Amino acid sequence: MRMIVRERGPSRKLPAMARIVVKCGGAVYREVVDEIAALAAAGDQVCVVHGAGLQISEEMTRRGLPVEFVRGRRVTSPEALEVVREAFAEVNAALCLAIGGRAVGLMGDEAGLEAEHVPELGLVGDPLPTAPDALVRLLEMGRIPVVAPLARGPLNVNGDEAAAALAIGLGADRLLFFTDVPGVYVDGSVAAELGVGDAEQLLAAGGLEGGIVPKLQAAVRAARAGVATSIGATRVG
Repeated sequence: MRMIVRERGPSRKLPAMARIVVKCGGAVYREVVDEIAALAAAGDQVCVVHGAGLQISEEMTRRGLPVEFVRGRRVTSPEALEVVREAFAEVNAALCLAIGGRAVGLMGDEAGLEAEHVPELGLVGDPLPTAPDALVRLLEMGRIPVVAPLARGPLNVNGDEAAAALAIGLGADRLLFFTDVPGVYVDGSVAAELGVGDAEQLLAAGGLEGGIVPKLQAAVRAARAGVATSIGATRVG
């Protein structure tokens, strides 16, 4: 199943070589490697942003640190940020290894990802549209940058929001969310297509919970900036 979030109107024709940002969750990164490789093999420029939510929560629990989320974003203390970086580094290395020699692992704060501090959540940031020189160079060289969602500060950044900010900043043609849920549920079933206005109404109604909230917020943000966006396991052409 798939759910496309976009402004109402005619679909935009994608260029022969598209610039694509892929967000894959930490729970599914091993399962989506073939899809990432297929995009790159087709000649598209592919930037990958990954999460590590499951790994972070498990390690924080093991260390006796509180696991708390506000509207899908992790409250991050200095101690938690240490766990976040370690988990990101582990997933980043494993994902790069699985993708192969074209992959280049990057920590977002070291690559130049920018964000505004959200002090009420601790060391957390709202990512800003960014086109780090390192990412642009790698894409133009045919490499696959694999980015862990940390921003300068350092600040912990939600991976979905980071993917949207990079997609906008890089002028991406597509933003694809590879996730462990089939899409956005509306009235008990997965919506095949959802307009931006309808998505905003869903978010405002407050009926959505957990990780789908930042995904849908990020999808709306990217769609409003002209990026063709999808949430779900199926690639959208």
